[in-house]
Amino acid sequence: MAATLVFDIETVPDVAGYRLLYDIDPELPDAEVAELAFQRRRAQNGSDFLPLHLQRVVAIACVLRDNDSLKVWSLGTPEDSEAALLQRFFDGIEKYTPQLVSWNGAGFDMPVMHYRSLLHGVVAGRYWDCGEGDYPDSRDFKWNNYINRYHTRHLDLMDLLALYQPRANAPLDQLAKLMGFPGKLGMDGSQVWQAYCEGRIDEIRNYCETDVVNTWLVYLRFELMRGSIDRARYEREVELVRATLAKIDAPHWRQFLAEWRA
Repeated sequence: MAATLVFDIETVPDVAGYRLLYDIDPELPDAEVAELAFQRRRAQNGSDFLPLHLQRVVAIACVLRDNDSLKVWSLGTPEDSEAALLQRFFDGIEKYTPQLVSWNGAGFDMPVMHYRSLLHGVVAGRYWDCGEGDYPDSRDFKWNNYINRYHTRHLDLMDLLALYQPRANAPLDQLAKLMGFPGKLGMDGSQVWQAYCEGRIDEIRNYCETDVVNTWLVYLRFELMRGSIDRARYEREVELVRATLAKIDAPHWRQFLAEWRA
């Protein structure tokens, strides 16, 4: 069975980068720098959502389905640098050459990781292979690679289900709940910066993990819909998720399972 890697990231404003680009007073606290960036952004386009190159990655959560195992975890530790988290992610692609699955990964997660990896000098040869690399199967990547929007080695579920029409996009939280899955728990993306300022990085990592499991569950339903797995296999995969989470002694997974049962 080929490995499948589902991923999700959480970000906060790159305050240091914003100081550098806009010559901000070094004495101004980080929270005030971020608020200034938000205000300027709102004045520009009505949204305080910062440009992708000014989003700093603070958490990367993954589901890895490989052979008979299912693993759910956040990369690295809460103390790891952004560069270390990014390098771990791309090292995993180097090791497994997995099928990548995301929700809006082509529109947000991967562009953010591209810019931030470029800033940090992260090495990601396998990920960027488009048929001209030194890998034995590199030629295959000319026809199916991680970069091309319409290739499936990275499957952005949101983009595909909307047939690449942004106006047709659906929120993961709502779609997951409509399918009977828990959806978002604890917080949403708009609350990550405040949580980060309060030192609640563990909560951010936990929230990111629940998002990535929701994505995996939606992906399993998609695999059933397109005939890649039959209903018996689908039910086994869903039960494997339940069994795997039940073995992890953590409050967010107990809440996730409780919401799922309800």
